[in-house]
Amino acid sequence: MDPELVRHVAASTGLPGPVAARVVADVVAYFSETTEEFVRRRHRELQAHEKRNAEIWTVIADELSARPVTPGPVSERRLRRIVYG
Repeated sequence: MDPELVRHVAASTGLPGPVAARVVADVVAYFSETTEEFVRRRHRELQAHEKRNAEIWTVIADELSARPVTPGPVSERRLRRIVYG
């Protein structure tokens, strides 16, 4: 973990160093999912909320485009292939 990032988070939020380190570790872990892992997880979550695939693909594509490191434009076809093989 980058100590400079932990110091920055601690200084900008007023959090103690160990808490800032946990926050940074949580954020890094959250964004360490591959595109495929993210798509499969979000598909399951959205299906559990009774969303239909037509809506799910749009939501997932929008979410992917807003991530800090984006995979670039992702077509509905690619999303379906990730989920269903």
